[in-house]
Amino acid sequence: MKKNIFLLTACALFALQFSACKKSDPAAIPPRTDIHLDSTNALGSHIVDKDGKTLYYFSNDVNGQSNCTGGCLTNWPVFAADSTTTTFGTGLQATDFKTILTSTGAKQTTYKGWPLYYYSPGGVLEAAGQTTGEGVGNIWFVAKPNYSITIANFQLTGADGKNYLSTYAPGDGRTSYFSDDKGNTLYAFGRDSFLVNKFTKADFTNNSFWPIYETDNITVPSILDKTLFAVITFNGKKQLTYNGWPLYYFGGDAQTRGFNKGITIPPTLPVGSLWPIVNKTSAAAPKP
Repeated sequence: MKKNIFLLTACALFALQFSACKKSDPAAIPPRTDIHLDSTNALGSHIVDKDGKTLYYFSNDVNGQSNCTGGCLTNWPVFAADSTTTTFGTGLQATDFKTILTSTGAKQTTYKGWPLYYYSPGGVLEAAGQTTGEGVGNIWFVAKPNYSITIANFQLTGADGKNYLSTYAPGDGRTSYFSDDKGNTLYAFGRDSFLVNKFTKADFTNNSFWPIYETDNITVPSILDKTLFAVITFNGKKQLTYNGWPLYYFGGDAQTRGFNKGITIPPTLPVGSLWPIVNKTSAAAPKP
């Protein structure tokens, strides 16, 4: 009788151990299906796929279209989530993710309107946890959930319908400039002083024409000097500044990605003289 009890106890212990081992078996854990956030000391929180591979945005895509084509796709393959199974980790909203079609008809996932890519230098896909694509060519950056500044690289086209270069001379070519996290162009007012908003009326009655960029968040791509950004308070509202210049939207852009019509306002002044775009090379605003 005692022998039978011993055998039963031994069998029960073996069964428990086997069960515990089975539960900890990696093969028994279902694969992740979510897009989630990872973090590094250098770059902070950024978006990765279910396997932990970093996702990037392309400055040339500020208009919401996928502009990486041909040989570009060898180094930067598009990311397409499985729309039927993908979930989203803490800190991400499903409504920020959409699906578009590339010029070849392939599906591509976007985040806040930015098409997403992997980095695959020389055709070898970057390993999970790596972020070596950050800042490549000053036009490729990790996708983050909380950018206050993104870098656009796009054609300047005034409200007059004409194309302009970075010098504001007429011509076709891309110009690098600051936009918000959804690709809306940011401007400076040429008559402002260092950290002083001289355009907006105290009662904000002209704010619809040139809305101030309201945020107290400073999260920017790694190629920018974060110390050049600051937040001022104008009549109770927070406004982001760069190199002393308070930042604004142009109401005439109608919050449309890639629009930068404000450079020709007013049409009686030289292009970009009163409402220039802002970028890494913008000189400091004059002291009051």
